[in-house]
Amino acid sequence: MPERPSLPTDPLVEEVRALASRLDLARRYRELDRAPAFPRAEYRALGEARMLGLPTPEALGGRGLPLGRTGVLLFHLAYLGGTTFAKLSLQPEFSSVLAEHGSPALVDAYYRPLVRGERLVGNQLTEPGAGSDARGLASVAVPEGDAYLLTGEKSEIAFAHEADAAIVYARVPGTGAGGITAFLVPQDLPGIHRADPPGDLGERWQRRSTVRYDRVRLPRELRIGEEGRGFDYVQTELTREHALLAALYLGVAWSSWDETVAWVGHREAFGRPLSAQEAVAFPLAEDSGRLEATWLYTARVLDAIGRGEPVAREAALAKWMAVETALAVLDHAIQFHGGRGYSQEFPHEQRWRDVRSGRIAHGTSEIMLRVAAREIWKRPRGEAPRA
Repeated sequence: MPERPSLPTDPLVEEVRALASRLDLARRYRELDRAPAFPRAEYRALGEARMLGLPTPEALGGRGLPLGRTGVLLFHLAYLGGTTFAKLSLQPEFSSVLAEHGSPALVDAYYRPLVRGERLVGNQLTEPGAGSDARGLASVAVPEGDAYLLTGEKSEIAFAHEADAAIVYARVPGTGAGGITAFLVPQDLPGIHRADPPGDLGERWQRRSTVRYDRVRLPRELRIGEEGRGFDYVQTELTREHALLAALYLGVAWSSWDETVAWVGHREAFGRPLSAQEAVAFPLAEDSGRLEATWLYTARVLDAIGRGEPVAREAALAKWMAVETALAVLDHAIQFHGGRGYSQEFPHEQRWRDVRSGRIAHGTSEIMLRVAAREIWKRPRGEAPRA
């Protein structure tokens, strides 16, 4: 067997492996692609095993792990069970605006149960006319007495039909910073309408759909933090998300790389193993270097975020690099398994479809590069060279 790059390690990795084996996450991952549904039983089991909210403070029910360790465990969850269960583990992180800025009553009613896997809280920022550019947000929450009336439409919403509540971003007229304000909206309130899921290329279990609000009455206690501060709040969350998602995507790709190395080592063509064909061996060697290098960069970024360093640029680049690296590795996995790799017999085509969402979700690749480029020219530079 050839020498292979070592997987990142942590004392809790064996716990992750045992849980993945007990829940048969590899099999469930494939099933949820063919019969899309929210895996409520596995979600609850992840909560009971304290695999939801890995970096969430212990006072809120999480493990309180440093981001570097969290990244390692997400890597292994993805290595063993695809994007699905690693992203489920991240649900409390995706809702950290609620934990950090919500009232104690909202945290007790929604965030703590979320960490236990008892409630599902979604995120609703994207709209038909506002994706990466939140300035185009058209949903409004108009103050009326002791409440707000929420009107608008949110699109491409994960768990649109399954979420118990959602963090919804809308403009409050007359407030600063564009008025973007966050609200915790129970999804069973009158005036909420959900469209049927149209179906997606990948990550089908999320059953993304459109949610429309028609003058939905929100008591003021459902507001998260201050009026007009919603976009400020989510920026901090997004930086952490970008780096953690990078770890997740690398775990998925590394799994296919390992499986492909084993496959080409025994599959023969023209009287020799495929691994003896340079056209196969060289790309896999390059992939190993890219996987290791991107992981090292991602781990460094996670550690820097944990130290409180301002690394929005580096986190954006980590996500961009991880997605591009993972897609290239997964494409090679499909290619070198031949027609069977292109079929649903093996998991590589599903992994490619699921990771492909990373170029769009949680900040498009173009936005990641825009963030990185903007930060480059913000930093002090030496004197420009003379002509």
